Amino acid sequence: MAETKVNIGDKKTKKTYNKTLSEDQLNQLVGKKIGDTVKGDILELTGYEFEIVGGTDSTGIPMRKDVQGKTRKRILITGGVGMRKGDRKGMRKRKLVAGNTIHEDIAQINLKVTKQGKDPIEPPQEESSEQKEE
Repeated sequence: MAETKVNIGDKKTKKTYNKTLSEDQLNQLVGKKIGDTVKGDILELTGYEFEIVGGTDSTGIPMRKDVQGKTRKRILITGGVGMRKGDRKGMRKRKLVAGNTIHEDIAQINLKVTKQGKDPIEPPQEESSEQKEE
């Protein structure tokens, strides 16, 4: 099984935090879909709630909310996930996208904070020994 990463977007601090999931944490997320809410206890962040907003599979193919299931599909799209911003207006393309359900082959999951907890997501960094000497 490949390593799965989580990107957590926090509007309050305007930062994105990265975490790596263990197998147990990933197993708790398997079967969830884009748009579902997840308790922060899964990621060891008590008091937080997150919404799943997207992700990519192990080959870099983006997940799309309107494609059901775990499989990859070639769909005809006019905009949104999978399209470039520079394409002409009205252009339609057949693109390969992944389904909206999290499974074992997902490499990255994107979350956004919907409910803040007491503690910060990332603990404060300790000063390095070089900075202390100066």
